[in-house]
Parts: sequence; structure tokens; C-alpha cells
Amino acid sequence: MRYLGLDVGSKTVGVAVSDLLGWTAQGVEIIRIDENQEEFGIDRVKELVTTYSVTDFVVGLPKNMDNSIGPRAEASQAYGRLLTATFDLPVHFIDERLTTVEAERMLISQANTSRKKRKKVIDKLAAVMILQNFLDRESNKV
Repeated sequence: MRYLGLDVGSKTVGVAVSDLLGWTAQGVEIIRIDENQEEFGIDRVKELVTTYSVTDFVVGLPKNMDNSIGPRAEASQAYGRLLTATFDLPVHFIDERLTTVEAERMLISQANTSRKKRKKVIDKLAAVMILQNFLDRESNKV
């Protein structure tokens, strides 16, 4: 099993991939999209699915703090439906509340990264965290 983790935003999609055993997540890239223009980067996702022989998608679901589904979570669910329709592969959603905040804190405290550099990698790191949380949860089921 090889998972592709996605942190879906309105302008970018952070991408991470699991190792072949499904134990660890590694950052891949950030795909530029334009939600308003309905440009979702699916051609690039197709290339990544082929390159990494992806079997499943893991999409971050940015729920509200009260656990409700707001506009961003609805957009992530719509992206998941697009992935299902395009690839006919399973899509798993995982609660991603605060992963971007956590990723930014990590970049500030551990890497002492400037704001400009953080902006270039934050979505990719958030995708890694989303995917790693999913992989950890799955390994605990066994």
C-alpha cells in the first residue's frame, strides 16, 4: 500500500507520500491550484499517482474547533470526490485541525525558518503531518 497525503487549500495542495510499508510519510511538493478557476492540479496528481504507484489518498479534513464541517472542510470533501471520480482509488479523510499551525511552530522553533521560507514549505509539511497521523492511526489498529 502506498498512500498520497494531501493538504488541500484554495491556492495550493501540499503533497506527501508514504514509504512502501506505510510506516512513514515524506514531503513531496506543493501543487499550485486555483479553486476559484476550478484548476485543481489533477494532471500533476496523476503524474504522482503513476510515479509512486499510489493505492490510496489521505486528505486532511479541516474541521472547525467544535467538530463541525465548515466551508474549508466541504472544499476538501469536494476535492476527495474529484479524486475518487478521477482515479477510482479509496480516499480517506483525517481530521487535520491545527496541523498547519503545528507545522509553522515546528519550522519556527526547530528550524528557525524565516517567514518567507516557511511559506514555501508549510503546506508540504502539513501534508506530511496529515499522512503520518493517518499512518500512525492505521498501525495502531493492527
